[in-house]
Amino acid sequence: MDATRSSAQLGPAHRAASLDRMRSETFDVAIVGGGVVGCGAALDAATRGLSVALIDQRDWAAGTSSRSSKLIHGGLRYLEQGEIGLVREARHEQGLMVSRLCPHLVRPVSFLLPLDPRPTRRLWQRPYYGAGIFLYEWLSGARVLPSHRHHSRRSALARFPGLSPDALAGAIEYYDALVDDARHTMTLARTAAAHGAALATSVRAEGFIDTGSAVSGIRARCLESGACFEITARRLVNATGVWTDEVQDMAGRGQIHVRASKGIHLVVPRDRIPGEAGLILRTASSVLFVIPWKQHWIIGTTDSDWNLDLSHPAASARDVGYLLETVNEVLAQPLTKADIEGVYAGLRPLLSGEDDATSQLSREHAVSESVSGLITVAGGKYTTYRVMARDTIDLVARELPQKVPASCTHETPLVGAEGYEAACNRRDSLAQESGLHPSQIDHLLSRYGSRIADLLALVAERPELGQPLTGATAYLAVEIVYAASHEAALHLEDVLTRRTRISVETFDRGLAAAPTAARLMGEVLGWDEAALGREVQSYALRVAAERESQEQLDDLSADATRLGAPDVRMGDLRRAKVVKLSARRR
Repeated sequence: MDATRSSAQLGPAHRAASLDRMRSETFDVAIVGGGVVGCGAALDAATRGLSVALIDQRDWAAGTSSRSSKLIHGGLRYLEQGEIGLVREARHEQGLMVSRLCPHLVRPVSFLLPLDPRPTRRLWQRPYYGAGIFLYEWLSGARVLPSHRHHSRRSALARFPGLSPDALAGAIEYYDALVDDARHTMTLARTAAAHGAALATSVRAEGFIDTGSAVSGIRARCLESGACFEITARRLVNATGVWTDEVQDMAGRGQIHVRASKGIHLVVPRDRIPGEAGLILRTASSVLFVIPWKQHWIIGTTDSDWNLDLSHPAASARDVGYLLETVNEVLAQPLTKADIEGVYAGLRPLLSGEDDATSQLSREHAVSESVSGLITVAGGKYTTYRVMARDTIDLVARELPQKVPASCTHETPLVGAEGYEAACNRRDSLAQESGLHPSQIDHLLSRYGSRIADLLALVAERPELGQPLTGATAYLAVEIVYAASHEAALHLEDVLTRRTRISVETFDRGLAAAPTAARLMGEVLGWDEAALGREVQSYALRVAAERESQEQLDDLSADATRLGAPDVRMGDLRRAKVVKLSARRR
């Protein structure tokens, strides 16, 4: 294995080595926050030749970056708001990801925009929306996605038989792109490691080292061992999303303020809604997506102010009911709660504005030096993470004594992208050589790209790892082992909720898969029987708390119920602190 491939292996040895580096080195930049922007900033800095440390108190993409609508899109609705620059920027980034940076993780997806059958609207909607979508495609510059096309009612229903014939007078079909956000963010971290970054999850920033005139480091705690240590750096970056204000408060002040907007999504089996494309539906205040996701549909999202617990936002029965009611207005066969496999809730970090409605707050981003030595980045949207990361490291570079090259992440492929097309071309031979079904090879290619070779090598050594995972047969046992050995998974929930999506893709929320998955992880991480039991029990308590919270009528009750489950990383002490913090916010 060459040096680049080895350094991208985020297993226990890499974490231990990174922690040793954090205790002993002085870095050019240390970053707090392992979401898409923090991981993107680490990659941007590392590929400019800077020494980088990156920590997150939980897991890569554990917050907002694993709970999005899974779309890499330009923001079609932002055109109506006059945000042409934002749309152009986002469409450019979309094109880079689909064609160059991570084609194994980001792929085209088509959506139908139904046209209202009411006489007062049907006459103007087609030319109005058609012109908007034409502009949307034109703003992308280089064409990497198929062009839109118009449908009559008959042809729209042929594409999406699950629509009620009374719900549309026709439709326009256009293309955006789909991503597994958590895998993409984790892959950014792996790529940053391949370029020399020191990375560690389960490390909490508990304060800053203040020299009087500037902050020069982070007081950190490893949540796995409890050990405290200091990370020193010439510049620090706060890329903590909805925790922006809390982290700025550690430094005494800040210029950027963020509001959290909660969005929830439902996951239902693909066979519950007959359709070959996604849907985008206009609502009174925003839009609703029905998104094709492997053998499932993702339905979302809501948009409501949230000022309760930030780590575990809770979906209430009211949220679930709203989505079901809204989507059922256009479906021929209505969905019920019994159709729901999974529910997830996420928080958008929106820059604070004067308008109380979160849907009106800016999706632009801001980068500012909160105090001397500490740079904060916030706002924006997932699709433009690379621009946010570049702008952040540009500001870091201005304050460093050495000359720093310009960003090159626009031409830096992520782990698994190089050789991806060649691996796809060898699909049938890979299936024959490995003994896996071609559909399983397709599955692995869409998740690991050219790094499929790593997993097939493990299967060659241990053929039993090529078997479907008990309780979640869409995944293979080897993927669980690989998550712990190469993808920095430290706990069972990391694998069931982010390295895979078993927690929302199975009706039992992953409970049947948990014991086997824990044993596979334990082989890599050295868990004894007591540790295995703790991991499985903690996951089961999390599932129970989430399910119960989704039966509560309001946010306050749902939040209190969700916090009833202990946190596997931080224990009951941390949970007690969160409950107190939630009480103060109320």
